[in-house]
Amino acid sequence: MKLTATRLLRVGGPPLVFGTTLLCVVVAMALIGPIVYPGSPFSIVGDPLLPPGSSFPLGTDILGRDIAAGLVHGARASLFVGVVATLVAVIIGTCIGAVAGYAGGYTDALLMRLTEVFQTIPAFVFAILILAIFTPTISNVVITIAIISWPPVARLVRAEFLSLKQREFVLAATGLGFNRLHIIFREMLPNCLSPIIVMGSLMVATAILIESGLSFLGLSDPNVMSWGYMIGAGRSVLRSAWWVCTIPGIAVALSVLAINLLGQGINDVLNPRLRT
Repeated sequence: MKLTATRLLRVGGPPLVFGTTLLCVVVAMALIGPIVYPGSPFSIVGDPLLPPGSSFPLGTDILGRDIAAGLVHGARASLFVGVVATLVAVIIGTCIGAVAGYAGGYTDALLMRLTEVFQTIPAFVFAILILAIFTPTISNVVITIAIISWPPVARLVRAEFLSLKQREFVLAATGLGFNRLHIIFREMLPNCLSPIIVMGSLMVATAILIESGLSFLGLSDPNVMSWGYMIGAGRSVLRSAWWVCTIPGIAVALSVLAINLLGQGINDVLNPRLRT
């Protein structure tokens, strides 16, 4: 059924509208902010711990860096890590889940045991372990988050493929002699994109939270300004200078809220039982 703008608003409801609006604000801040603050967010531009509304709209941190500049540059880093890490995790999980669900037998058992091995280790602890071994660069952070995030996608795609494998159109494609890659990527995968898209949208929020936590612990790229880095750098003055931690913390909370609401709205829109 064709989804018009009116139907999208009706089915998605307030979560879709509010989540999309809030996320657009964050994306606009990430895109336009560096034009307003073209310099390095690590530059010392004033006295330490100036409150908001003085010489700087959001104040300065413990070293005298502009919090507003750090906020807009941190938005770019957090969104970049969240989106790219999720894309990599979705690709890995989709490929593994598709092969396991379609092949079945020993291949399915082997891939699912591999997935379970990754799921037995707490995700955040696993991320800390990986970054403690390797250099904490932004690329390694993306790879680390992707490594700990793909197993749920693999299990979801496997379940979808198991239900689709006996459908008439798949049996017809098999009977017509199409090869396995064609059946997997042209016949079956397009029919399970909806849950993958919904899960992927929610995984972006989780990736942003994980990156913020790693930055807070000093395990992210020290040369890249991020919201977690700002929170970690200001935790020692939380009582005397609340704005240093609170402002980037609110940015993380609002971004995660926006993405979760957007994911809920997408789920409602793509749910065929609601598209009437």
